[in-house]
Amino acid sequence: MRAQIVSAVLLTLRCRSASGARSLRLAATVLMLSASAAAQDNLANPHEGNPGAISAGRALFETRCAECHGADAKGISGPDLTVIFAAGRSDGRVFQTVRAGIPGSIMPSSTAPDDELWAIVSYLKSLGTVSLVEYATGNADQGRDVYLANCARCHRVGSDGGRLGPDLSRVTRSRSRAGMTSAIRDPSAAMGVGYRTVALVTADGERIRGLKKAEDAFSIQIVDTSERLQGYLKTGLRQVQDQAESLMPPFGPDVLSEAELDDLLRFLTSVHEESDGP
Repeated sequence: MRAQIVSAVLLTLRCRSASGARSLRLAATVLMLSASAAAQDNLANPHEGNPGAISAGRALFETRCAECHGADAKGISGPDLTVIFAAGRSDGRVFQTVRAGIPGSIMPSSTAPDDELWAIVSYLKSLGTVSLVEYATGNADQGRDVYLANCARCHRVGSDGGRLGPDLSRVTRSRSRAGMTSAIRDPSAAMGVGYRTVALVTADGERIRGLKKAEDAFSIQIVDTSERLQGYLKTGLRQVQDQAESLMPPFGPDVLSEAELDDLLRFLTSVHEESDGP
């Protein structure tokens, strides 16, 4: 009996030891990944702000990247790259992503020389950063009221608002004033990847509009106007129609005055000014 107890105790200790070793290995892996991410963030772009590098990066981007990310870098089958710096990505992190690719996606790794990849990063950064001088006018407090009355149902700013449309928390860091004005006045002319409108007609005649998120030969996924992710088999649908009209209505001068637009853009800028700090 004593031998059985001793064996049980030894087995328990071995299990705890193995569990502890696994925990240590897991912790070491997490620390290594964190250190790797920090090292990526700290990589400095040797060509930052160099007009020659930006020009070269544009040519390289158009040759190697535009097929998936679009000639304007706003995305086709790949994501919009004009917002990555506004979202807080560092030059080093973007460089490493281009170098290593994204496992499990169509984004391949690259064996190109470092200088070429840094040139592409420089070009993307020139697209994705906007001078705050463009948004220096307007009243942020009044702009918040404009946002709450017209935008908050579909767009988030910080932790407030809806999720149907793009997050606006840092949008004025990556979009020029002219681009923002165009997107607000005529949103159908500026629909981004992931925000394409689709209309479905079900077997019983119900019409559903939403944003297309995924589609194959047999099914389609959309986010409907109630922000619900819904999947449908095409055999159960009468019609699937891609639409050129955005779910967002146009806000012409008769709906949103120039002064209100100015205030709204100033509010959106003030949000990321506070988070970016001095």
